[in-house]
Amino acid sequence: MDKAFLIQFSSSLAAVGVLVSLSAWARIGRPARTLDEARARELFFEDFPDRRIDRLWITRDSKGALARSGECALVLMALGDGFAVRRLSWCQASSAMFKGGVLSIHLGDVAAPRALLAFDNWPPADLAA
Repeated sequence: MDKAFLIQFSSSLAAVGVLVSLSAWARIGRPARTLDEARARELFFEDFPDRRIDRLWITRDSKGALARSGECALVLMALGDGFAVRRLSWCQASSAMFKGGVLSIHLGDVAAPRALLAFDNWPPADLAA
């Protein structure tokens, strides 16, 4: 092995090490903000400014929310390091499967096919109110 080969090999090895370190660092996501009622209303208003929210339920892990707006349901869910908002009929949301403390709402969207919302119970006692 000559000196040029060793220099090139060690330079390539160092470059690969830098790229692997950079990719490992880039995968570290920033933590998502916790979701409270004010933040949920703000996110719903950004996507649906014409909708008035009648009732709002925040999940127990603060990673989602479900709102009733007339005959529509607005679903807010954590997606990546942000949140996604979807609108569907209230009948579809209220009849969704609740099992093991998780409400599973089928959205029929390629980007977010299912919303999984962790509630203590569903439907809540104040739903009729």
